[in-house]
Amino acid sequence: CEKHLEPPKLFCEDDQVTFCVKCTPSQEHKHHVLYAVGEAVENYQKLFQEMLNTLRKKLEIAQNILADEQERMVIIQGLRDLRKEASLNQLIKLATELEEKPQEILQRLGDLMRDRMDKLKESEAWLSEQICSLQGVIAELEKKCGEPSVALLHEIISSKFEFEKCKLLAVLRLHIHIKRSFSMFSKDWLDLANFLAQNQRHITLDPETAHPFLVLYEDLRSVRFGNVQQAVPGHPGRFDFSATVLGVERFTSGRHYWEVDVGKAANWQLGVCRDSVSGQGGRPNAHGEKVLLTRSMMGVDCTFWVFPPLKRISLRQQMHRVGVFVDCEYGQVSFYNVTERSFIYSLSYLPFHGTVRPIFSICIPNEGTSSDSLTICPPQHWQ
Repeated sequence: CEKHLEPPKLFCEDDQVTFCVKCTPSQEHKHHVLYAVGEAVENYQKLFQEMLNTLRKKLEIAQNILADEQERMVIIQGLRDLRKEASLNQLIKLATELEEKPQEILQRLGDLMRDRMDKLKESEAWLSEQICSLQGVIAELEKKCGEPSVALLHEIISSKFEFEKCKLLAVLRLHIHIKRSFSMFSKDWLDLANFLAQNQRHITLDPETAHPFLVLYEDLRSVRFGNVQQAVPGHPGRFDFSATVLGVERFTSGRHYWEVDVGKAANWQLGVCRDSVSGQGGRPNAHGEKVLLTRSMMGVDCTFWVFPPLKRISLRQQMHRVGVFVDCEYGQVSFYNVTERSFIYSLSYLPFHGTVRPIFSICIPNEGTSSDSLTICPPQHWQ
């Protein structure tokens, strides 16, 4: 206390000041809310902790949105590539229908893609700025929480406890930003979905390649791991090491797409492989022999991997249906989260030689756990 040179004992909530016990009788604070200094500090520390928790959640939201924006940029680039790869015949046909020149269509599509990419880049920059601001506020709060009690109160008093309210309010704009970004992105996703739908194939499972413990359903679209070994004839193409089965269909050229309902399966692999891989116990012996997306569940930790090369990828969204796209000419395999209508990962310039086939694997269940299953979805039109 500057007036009595005594250590502060009380804190006035109304006037945001500290004073010693000799100041208490003053009429100035007679009807104000007073706290002991220790109690006041405890109250503010609780408040700071609540704000910290809120800010950290906001930071996580902002970081997730930024990751989604960057993912959308990848999809926009993918749409660019797909249009570049469109055959001349398709372009001429479209130009005839629209009564335009092919060059004009390409120019308009290019302008549209550049405009959307520019908007996404602006969005990325804005989100990065918000994340930086949030991190600064969090660091400041964490520092305040660690300060001595009296010093903390003095800092609150000197700043009039504004606590960066303007920055907190700015974060609320994230929700508006989400809505705006999604509306801009939905058209791009619909374009991509329609392209994939044009290349969707009827895929069935090949019983002659199925691991002996795999149970294939009558329609040859679903598979699960059985409790007993099936009485199946020997076949040189049958997998004998991993719980794997191939698709009947074989591809040597063109573009092909199919979807798989993975449901709540904990561990699975989807992708394509060279036709010669079956009968090798599921063990790839050359780079490019398999192209896979893998989901692995260890306890409560879920991870996703792509191969080749083996790389862990970050996925946050729910995923019950997966799309697989193969472009044999360009050596490209892409995976899509059909559930959330989002891009997962793409591998390009793969050394495809000869015939490739769809591949499906599920994990051998642990004792006492139910068996996972996979189901190939029939072609459908996305809306």
